[in-house]
Amino acid sequence: MILMAHGHGHGGQMTPEQQKQMIEQELKISKHLSNIKYKIAVMSGKGGVGKSTVAANLAEAFNKKGYKTGILDADIHGPNIPKMLGVEGYYVSIDDEGLMVPVKSESGVDVMSMAFLLEDKSQPIIWRGPQKTGTIKQLIADVNWGNLDVLIIDNPPGTGDEPLTVLQTIPGIDAVVMVTTPNDVSQDDVVKCVNMVKMLNIKNIGLVENMAYFTCPHCDEPVKMFGENQGAEFAEEMGIEFLGDVPLTPRVADSANLGKAIVNLNANSEIGEKFMFIASEIEKDFLDEKD
Repeated sequence: MILMAHGHGHGGQMTPEQQKQMIEQELKISKHLSNIKYKIAVMSGKGGVGKSTVAANLAEAFNKKGYKTGILDADIHGPNIPKMLGVEGYYVSIDDEGLMVPVKSESGVDVMSMAFLLEDKSQPIIWRGPQKTGTIKQLIADVNWGNLDVLIIDNPPGTGDEPLTVLQTIPGIDAVVMVTTPNDVSQDDVVKCVNMVKMLNIKNIGLVENMAYFTCPHCDEPVKMFGENQGAEFAEEMGIEFLGDVPLTPRVADSANLGKAIVNLNANSEIGEKFMFIASEIEKDFLDEKD
């Protein structure tokens, strides 16, 4: 099944038919997302900082905490969530209303991803902006999530069309989790991302510093691979919450290859406990106030 993307008419003028389609799509989005209690977007200023790893582990952490959880992999060019959660190569089913039904991970997390809709995962997606944004909207509109406590959205990196589309299309995002690493380039990009989120009037923003250190297997001392950790100070400067740091560990690669999140595979490991702690911080800082 391949999603079709809708472009607009010439010069940005929409025909009455396109306007009708757009309104119908917005109504569908509101209806299908209305039974989701909390919506949390995971973002990064650039690729390669472990955003999808954080998103996958947060979904499994909330699931472990007893929340009925789903994860939407909105990263069109790098849809890695199915591999990380052990459902790579699966296909979505279609319900009686013609909606896509998410795939369940082994632990019971509902997973929806662009990867499920591609005939061949080795084929690159070479699309222009309107096609990508149209597809993302469809991925949000045409999914039957049912009743969820928490939906984690793994956003494409950066501040371009795709992450903007996700943030503008999903009504009432409760929190945005920014993922950064301890180096200035990544942090410059995050500032742009945070400013974009603030411009969209999303108040709850938290920062996770990934790959913050490496614990030496011989002496158990933390080694700062990418320089000093500045996550807490950086978050304070930007006026956002610091949710915690996550070490760099081979366990991440192992867990992705095994198709199990670290919080399920090594729940009592240092990194497993870190993800559970970050989920608790999100709960405390951003979710409790709505109850």
